[in-house]
Amino acid sequence: MEPDIAHMASLIGDKARSRMLTALMGGKALTATELALEGEITAQTASSHLGKLVEGGLLSVRKQGRHRYFQLTDPAVAELIERMLTLSATRGSARVQTGPRDPQLRQARVCYDHLAGALGVRLYDALQRQGWLALQGEEATLTPAGEAFFTGLGADLDMLRRRKRPLCKACLDWSERRSHLAGSLGQWLLDDALARHWLRRRPDSRVIEVSEAGARQFARRYGLV
Repeated sequence: MEPDIAHMASLIGDKARSRMLTALMGGKALTATELALEGEITAQTASSHLGKLVEGGLLSVRKQGRHRYFQLTDPAVAELIERMLTLSATRGSARVQTGPRDPQLRQARVCYDHLAGALGVRLYDALQRQGWLALQGEEATLTPAGEAFFTGLGADLDMLRRRKRPLCKACLDWSERRSHLAGSLGQWLLDDALARHWLRRRPDSRVIEVSEAGARQFARRYGLV
């Protein structure tokens, strides 16, 4: 049986469902009630939409107590949504501003589980400039020097490689129109910076807040200019 592109496109193409999918790009699981608000629809209508998204493999659901929590199935779905956001902006009206309107979202945000926005692109460029990341066509790979660098920082690269996703992946940024780093290493980088309090997630938002001291530490470690 051939892949059914039309069915997948129809799942994403509905306006309410696309809003709910975009809301889940922050990486957090949300309830049906929360997603109904994001989709600007009733709870009953949201339940129907969510059932279709789960059946189509775009969302996974888990129960905890009385609540059911929905989240994107895997990073591949998040990458698809990010690419469609970029494509819809480039193919739409010339007056459409690329990326989110909120300047803080444009500066630094979560793209499912890794860093995006202007800061994410600067990080990606710095990793290449330092010789830690190499590009082969559109594919990003960690160099031997990069492996030594990240191992020295405490990253367990063997464990990261065992995950069911690439270690490094170039992800086209919605607002910057250039790549930022996805993959299991991209997730590790964000988690590490959050744990060190260099970056901070704004509650109930995709915004990543960066303090002046945190920005200096982050830039010093990765050679940002």
